[in-house]
Amino acid sequence: MRKNLPIAAALLLLTGVTSAETVDQFWSKLAGLCGQAFEGRLLASPDGHMQGDRLLMHVRECGEDRLRIPFVVGDNLSRTWVLTRSGDRVELRHDHRHPDGTPEEVTLYGGLSPNRGSANAQIFPADDQTLDTLPDNYPNVWLMEVHPGDKFVYYVRRQATDRYYHVEFDLTEPVDPPPAPWGWED
Repeated sequence: MRKNLPIAAALLLLTGVTSAETVDQFWSKLAGLCGQAFEGRLLASPDGHMQGDRLLMHVRECGEDRLRIPFVVGDNLSRTWVLTRSGDRVELRHDHRHPDGTPEEVTLYGGLSPNRGSANAQIFPADDQTLDTLPDNYPNVWLMEVHPGDKFVYYVRRQATDRYYHVEFDLTEPVDPPPAPWGWED
């Protein structure tokens, strides 16, 4: 995905997909990375957040209906992306923890894919739970793309603003996995 591609254009790319196999294909591609960690680079940040930090994703826990992917920023082990299959849809939640493992006040926000997406990408518009947790972030839309042997993309855009984050992870070269996220057992 190009750095400045508006999320609306990404939404158009993903609508109208009729194959029930797309969620299976997306899931299989991501689960195929299980146990591996990859380094990322920040392509866009509205406020410089994460600038200069080492970024890692670790496809750490893979189940038939749930994937847990810690997203490590520098030495901060607080973030985990939780993907859950729900029929022909995928749900994304952002699990945030304190160093002692307790949930942060702002956690488990995200959304459910509105359609089957594509074999390489899923979108997640913010849901009502996110509105209750983060009222200012309600117009957020997250996008995840997986291209095995090439890259993984994490992108979030707050609609009707210039605020977006874009991180791309290099899937060509696995790196050593980071320590367990806060709140996890090793």
